[in-house]
Amino acid sequence: MSKSMNKSMSMNDMVLISVDDHITEPPDMFDKHLSAEDLATAPKFCTDEKGKAYWSYQGMFMPSVGLNAVVGRPLEEYGMEPTSLEQMRKGVYDVHERINDMNANGVAASLNFGTCVGFDGGRFHKAPDKSLSLIHMRAYNDWHIDEWCGAYPGRFIPCGLLPTWDMDATVEEIKRIAKKGCTAVSLNENPTSQGLPSVHNAYWEPLWKAITDHDMTMCLHIGAGNPVPHASMETPIEAWITTMPMSSAIGAADWLNLSALERFPTMKIALSECGLGWIPYFMERADFSHARHKAWTHSGFQGKKPSDIFKKHFMVCFIDDAYGLRNLDLMNQDLVAYECDYPHSDTLWPEAPEHLWKTLTHLSEEQIEKVTHRNAMKFFNFDPFAQHKRADLTVGALRAKAAADGVDTTPQSFGGDKPLDDAEGVRRITSGDLMKMFAHHATQKTGT
Repeated sequence: MSKSMNKSMSMNDMVLISVDDHITEPPDMFDKHLSAEDLATAPKFCTDEKGKAYWSYQGMFMPSVGLNAVVGRPLEEYGMEPTSLEQMRKGVYDVHERINDMNANGVAASLNFGTCVGFDGGRFHKAPDKSLSLIHMRAYNDWHIDEWCGAYPGRFIPCGLLPTWDMDATVEEIKRIAKKGCTAVSLNENPTSQGLPSVHNAYWEPLWKAITDHDMTMCLHIGAGNPVPHASMETPIEAWITTMPMSSAIGAADWLNLSALERFPTMKIALSECGLGWIPYFMERADFSHARHKAWTHSGFQGKKPSDIFKKHFMVCFIDDAYGLRNLDLMNQDLVAYECDYPHSDTLWPEAPEHLWKTLTHLSEEQIEKVTHRNAMKFFNFDPFAQHKRADLTVGALRAKAAADGVDTTPQSFGGDKPLDDAEGVRRITSGDLMKMFAHHATQKTGT
């Protein structure tokens, strides 16, 4: 497949850019970015009588629950908890502690998706008063770009949200955040789930033009639009978790057939948290389907194979994917990037470099450089070396700084509720159990 790796390179020489991490938003997120009047109607961070944290906005109840913030916990404590900031590592919601945790994990830079607002800003889309949603979404972008990412230039790739229920406002927001240096946005892969036209509708034409005019990357994160399916309520939860990355295939196939790719040849789409292993077969199947059916489907593809279009426009990313990396030659190796997924349950923090290195040793040094950081830099128009020396951003250098700063990575028990009552005994956790927990924590409440 490739030349063997240059043996002079070691794990500590790698520069890691993660194109998919997450934030549990801090309570004061909006304080510096809204007037007193607008702050009064903004999402509010609250704590219930049991100490559980949640955000409230326009009648919606948005709890801090799930496998979205279990980093640093013993594996036995994974589940729907934590439910309060005190049950999380501070790096989940504090940008200064996040940098410490990135250093300890040898991660040079990170692209972060929101949590309480939704990966794609879906909470603002669901809110009934869209005039307020627009004000508060713009404030979220200001906080994310100026305050979170701006706190450590060169260490974060800003990723904005768009008010796609209003296309004029969407185009204006693209222009506004582009001036701030934002080069990525997070979109719902299936906007019909938000009551909007499908991506094949002319409604989206102004967005395609504005996005490509400003050379922005569109991130489609799993779970934001198309459901991540499970077979039944009795299906063991691990079956559901196993197939989660592959659920990206539904949106990927839909967007691969997007006619706008013909009109906007520089369009860039990142499939966030999708994994690699299924990608070669996905492209093979798309080519086979096109060859067998193009005579009657009038499907386009510019006279090319669907796999050629996919390799041109779509970036794919991986957390731990030895199989996919062994088949890198079947993909566009210039559009494959690493992700850490901090602080979700899939993250390998603080040992991501060790796990990653074991899967890369068959690659050439050039290929390692591409998948660990160069591809991300190019696709997201992001250059950490403009702010930092490369030697200071290697795994070894960052970990040395974390050690000097006393960053503690010892697993810590935070307590919290158990997934099941002890009275039920030890049994497999099912998809139904998780759905019940989701339903319990997603109960609608009124108020602001």
